[in-house]
Amino acid sequence: MSSSAPKLWAGRFSQETDALVHQFNASLHFDRRLWPFDIQGSIAHVKMLGECGIIPVEEADAIQNGLEELRTDLTAGTAQLHPDAEDVHMAVETLLTERLGPVAGKLHTARSRNDQVATDLRLYVREAIDGLRERIGWVQDTLIELAETHLDTVLPGMTHLQHAQPVRLAHHLLAYFWMLARDDERLEQGRSRVNQLPLGAGALAGTTFPINRRRVADLLGFEGVIENSLDAVSDRDFAIETVSALALTMMHLSRLSEELILWSSHEFGWATMGDNVTTGSSIMPQKKNPDVAELVRGKTGRVFGDLTALLTLMKGLPLAYNKDMQEDKESLFDALDTAHISLSVMNTLLQNTRFNTGRMASASHGDFSTATDLADYLVRQGLPFRQAHEVVGKIVGDCVHTGRVLEDLSSSDLQAASALFADADPAALASPRGSADARGAIGGTGREAVLEQLTRARFRRSHQKG
Repeated sequence: MSSSAPKLWAGRFSQETDALVHQFNASLHFDRRLWPFDIQGSIAHVKMLGECGIIPVEEADAIQNGLEELRTDLTAGTAQLHPDAEDVHMAVETLLTERLGPVAGKLHTARSRNDQVATDLRLYVREAIDGLRERIGWVQDTLIELAETHLDTVLPGMTHLQHAQPVRLAHHLLAYFWMLARDDERLEQGRSRVNQLPLGAGALAGTTFPINRRRVADLLGFEGVIENSLDAVSDRDFAIETVSALALTMMHLSRLSEELILWSSHEFGWATMGDNVTTGSSIMPQKKNPDVAELVRGKTGRVFGDLTALLTLMKGLPLAYNKDMQEDKESLFDALDTAHISLSVMNTLLQNTRFNTGRMASASHGDFSTATDLADYLVRQGLPFRQAHEVVGKIVGDCVHTGRVLEDLSSSDLQAASALFADADPAALASPRGSADARGAIGGTGREAVLEQLTRARFRRSHQKG
């Protein structure tokens, strides 16, 4: 059985394409989302063809007008891409030909589908990056708002998932702000490498026509043109780099999700997610499940898989274009879509999560997380830190053995461990808030340090917006 889909390259062939081969070869079912960018690139290309005298100006104008009308109709839904077209480029050109007749065929002068699809993809990714950076900013703004609200909320900071030292909740939340700041920076820097024009490279070797690539770059808002035609049509670094950046973003969202999942458990009780961002159980009436956070955590693996798929796709390909590269789009689109919705839903989740400050405060009591403060006190009295560490370690061991906590210790208890505790205030040394406040250096969890950090975070956001 043969395919009835029109083939714009069929002149050399004496048989129609087998229907199964057509189905296997076709990409319209996933690359159709590129049609606005295909038209955008074509308008710039044909405008340049007319300006350079490669085709008559009146024909270039007619084609440009036809493309603009087609864009309007496709946007409005009054025109549809042919479902049996081989790809989005063929679908657009076929519709244009139906409207304009043979003159539409002049649009493909001095270009190939190879440089055409590379251009479409770069235009698409450029726009997607802008949307992703906006959504990263949403989450950052929410984190800043929460940090401002919880400047004086203290909770146990952890290493190895064990209570380590008291920290401010604001400080903890701002850690994710800076992770996302790096994500934004990676996307911003990567965007400049995305924003280079491949159109004009032809199939692989350039073109014999006297085109003006820089004019097309200007029309499309590209920062420059790709210098080597072989590289222009075969490069997918920009896609891999973008998905790599998104893999890191998703990893950061996954870590935040994991903490929210733990914190909302009965055992922690540090966070309560709103009913509008949780789901229930079909059998257990009492359940309130953190499905949003769990799905973000789970979808992170999808993006990791997309990155691996792209790297594996490209690792063995000789120059220049190979049909294998058609497989770049589904992984790229999936990663972009997944990161897009994950950032949006994480922002909604954070905005509808309440942090239980009382539970956090009580969790900091009796957890020995101020032990380092006792050791630091001895250091300030002149004792080397290693010896101070040993003294306090024995105090903690004795407390565990006798069923006491640091908050229970009196002055005499401390002096029994070391005479250097003679002037110490046991209550102050065991205070989680005092411990947090004592860490006032840049980057620390002290109140003033966190206030300064908030100022820098706000400045960073204003820079990102600017």
